[in-house]
Amino acid sequence: MLPPQGGVTRGSMVKPVDREESTAAGAIGIVLADDHEVVRNGLRMVLEAEDGFEVVAEAGNLEAARRYVRAHRPRVLVLDLNLPEGSSLPAIPELREQFPETAVVVLTMQQDPAFAREAIRAGALGYVLKHSAGNELVDAVRAAAAGDTYLNPKVGAQLAAAPPELVGPPDGLSQREVEILRLIALGHTNSEIGEQLYLSVRTVESHRAHIQQKTSRSTRAQLVRYALDHGLIE
Repeated sequence: MLPPQGGVTRGSMVKPVDREESTAAGAIGIVLADDHEVVRNGLRMVLEAEDGFEVVAEAGNLEAARRYVRAHRPRVLVLDLNLPEGSSLPAIPELREQFPETAVVVLTMQQDPAFAREAIRAGALGYVLKHSAGNELVDAVRAAAAGDTYLNPKVGAQLAAAPPELVGPPDGLSQREVEILRLIALGHTNSEIGEQLYLSVRTVESHRAHIQQKTSRSTRAQLVRYALDHGLIE
């Protein structure tokens, strides 16, 4: 179990851990990206208790994570799914393309198997729940460093029991939310959506906020990508 997260400011700048320029011979270099310092401290203690693991840098946001991965070229990036910039999922394909030698292990509170499916599709090799990190994270990092996939057992069981492909959005969107998401992706403003669906602008804004929360997408570009990936627009 990780220590409690109270009293920590999200998104604060984080300095790299003071390390040698390169990891020890044969060690698995790791960059930790989580916006709670107390969480990073707990994770670092767990990881560095293992022989052959070395945390080379810590990041409190996605920009810092990119910078430290570029500088240190770690074997594994442990990436919080929700950072101050929003969902980290859209960044995973970019990180894998730019730094193919660095495997990504997602760390999250999200138990919905749809998020795990999207993370693996995006290129992550690990999916670990925060409340059960500890030894599970050690196993995930070791597997990812070897090029293997690790899923939280409970999430993995849910994925195995689910249909191979999920039709439509996987995040519990209502039919109304699907309609609004489709119109957002097609470039309509909140006002135009309200006129088409006979809703007030405030109601559309409320639906939009729920859509962003459910899909972990914060920008229109991310919502467009989401709609395309789930067949809501062509």
